[in-house]
Amino acid sequence: MAELPVNNPERILRKLDSYLEKETRIVLFGRAALALGYGRLGSQFGKTMDVDAILPAVEMGKIEADAQFWKAIELTNKSLLPEGLYVSHLFTDEQVALTPNWLAKIVPVEIGDLKHLRLFRPSTIDLILTKMMRNDRQDIGDIGFILSHEHVDPIELDKAFASVKPLGLEELQHIFSKMQPQVREMVARLNGTTIAQGGFRHDLDPD
Repeated sequence: MAELPVNNPERILRKLDSYLEKETRIVLFGRAALALGYGRLGSQFGKTMDVDAILPAVEMGKIEADAQFWKAIELTNKSLLPEGLYVSHLFTDEQVALTPNWLAKIVPVEIGDLKHLRLFRPSTIDLILTKMMRNDRQDIGDIGFILSHEHVDPIELDKAFASVKPLGLEELQHIFSKMQPQVREMVARLNGTTIAQGGFRHDLDPD
């Protein structure tokens, strides 16, 4: 019998769920979002050792006061420490490249049999935006994975680039801006479009 693929994010989140006392929403990003948000297609990302999440700034007062949430994270990390697994970075949406209405577009992530935890990931374009803050080989590969399984409209991508609020660190903003032509080119190759200066244009059939 073949062994089931490793899915560390699922193990981490099931452990977290076991410590929660009430319904709690988490919006995953990073490789945990790929491992759990794309079904079997994402199984290649299951060996990632941590879970990253986005916390909406508009809800931070409520989240900061939610003692059971922070206690559950502490207990999860303590329990999984011997295995090197942990809930890692919790960013507010003001620290991550996202469209202004990202929260209205989050996508449910179903792994089944969770008591309190409700999982989501950003929309396809927002997830791509979050991968444009480091410009490393891994993130570029992850963007390629997303684009190979999800259709992205080039015009909507350009609109998203234009709508992202300036990132807090100048270095991150520079990287995000520098990556835009590369991501445009990746989308163009998959969509059969060409790129004009400053953005996309669609080739028109002269007939």
